[in-house]
Amino acid sequence: MPNRTTEELNFGRLGRRHLQANFQGGDLSSDGGLMLLRQIDARTGLSRLAAKALTDRRAGGRIRHRLRDLIAQRLYGLCCGYEDLNDHDTLRSDLLMQTAVGRDQTLASSPTLSRLETGASRADAWALHQILVEHFIASFASPPQELILDVDASDIPLHGEQELKQFHAYYDHHCYLPLYVFCGQSMLACLLRPSRIDGARHASAVLRLLVTRLRQVWPQVKIIIRGDSGFCRQRLLRWCERANVQYIIGLARNTRLQTRVKLAEQVLERDYRRSGSKQRLVSEFIYAAASWNRPRRVLTRLEYGVQGVNPRFVVTNIAGSEADAVQLYDQLYCARGEAENRIKEAQLDLFGTRASCHRFAANQFRLLLAALAYTLMQRLRELALRGTELERASAATIRVRLLKIGAAIVRNTRRVRILLASHHPLRHVFAHAANAMAP
Repeated sequence: MPNRTTEELNFGRLGRRHLQANFQGGDLSSDGGLMLLRQIDARTGLSRLAAKALTDRRAGGRIRHRLRDLIAQRLYGLCCGYEDLNDHDTLRSDLLMQTAVGRDQTLASSPTLSRLETGASRADAWALHQILVEHFIASFASPPQELILDVDASDIPLHGEQELKQFHAYYDHHCYLPLYVFCGQSMLACLLRPSRIDGARHASAVLRLLVTRLRQVWPQVKIIIRGDSGFCRQRLLRWCERANVQYIIGLARNTRLQTRVKLAEQVLERDYRRSGSKQRLVSEFIYAAASWNRPRRVLTRLEYGVQGVNPRFVVTNIAGSEADAVQLYDQLYCARGEAENRIKEAQLDLFGTRASCHRFAANQFRLLLAALAYTLMQRLRELALRGTELERASAATIRVRLLKIGAAIVRNTRRVRILLASHHPLRHVFAHAANAMAP
């Protein structure tokens, strides 16, 4: 069988000239943006903190690669689009990847990286979650006045024989059901869970730990919990009220709620029939479910259009004097959708669904690596790309347009020169980012 990496590849002709290619270009890299990742990592100390938090179980006399280098190599690979460990069997010899990690020798192989992941424990997961929270706290130059914590769940499809693999009827496949907590664009938690559970399980415990830590640092900060109807549980609502935490959480419709708004829906239907245009109303009332210990404020958004009635209900303990129903629903609750976009970014762009290990703890570790890679890209966007055309771009867009740059590497005893593609369309954005993170 011919060697597909060295043989000549023919692409026809251009006039009288033959078009040929091979993989003998030498020390070239397709990931010139690795140096930006190196700079943002050095500035935030993310890989260093993560390595310090983990327990190194390797035999001391056999260690060739520092734990920090293994973490950095894996995070940079995820950011550049290399989700599989076997990609590193080639990347370990990439001079630019070596330079970004901080070595001038061959990096770790896929078996070495695999042992790092498969040997992970629950204690490692706890430690990396602490790093996510402490890194978030350190990102503030001054105490914030208000923090909105978005809690949500998603699915990670499973196709092998993973531990705790279970079928989920809603998603219609075998999966895990991770619990995410975001504050703005920052991820604070990504707890891996089996799927045959209540979607709100562990939410109260995770939020309690987060709020306790945040108030240790910022005692006066106002905290709001936001989530969909899957998290409307008596235990969570009562804890928020006892802990002086505000909440605005979706409320599943039922016959009692439908009865409360039936008259208003009839009015909207009448106005729709008369005008032909969609009708909308945001209002509120006091309501108590049978399982609740007290009545609570419920916001309702009613619509009537071509497809008929479309009611939504939200329960909150935010007092009416602080905001009216329209403002609370339209500006506060509906903004919850941004957290769903961030989950998609972490799962799809940074490969947070690659739960292919057999051990549950190893898959939790993989999910946290994706979370750290997401955090690295989010900080790059926040610190280096502000004011540029990529300041609101997703991780996938940043990767394609800024990290994937052809580069030649010249390395000698005195310096390492990185020669980036001369005609890269966003060279001005690259220069802006590099200057923003200059030491």
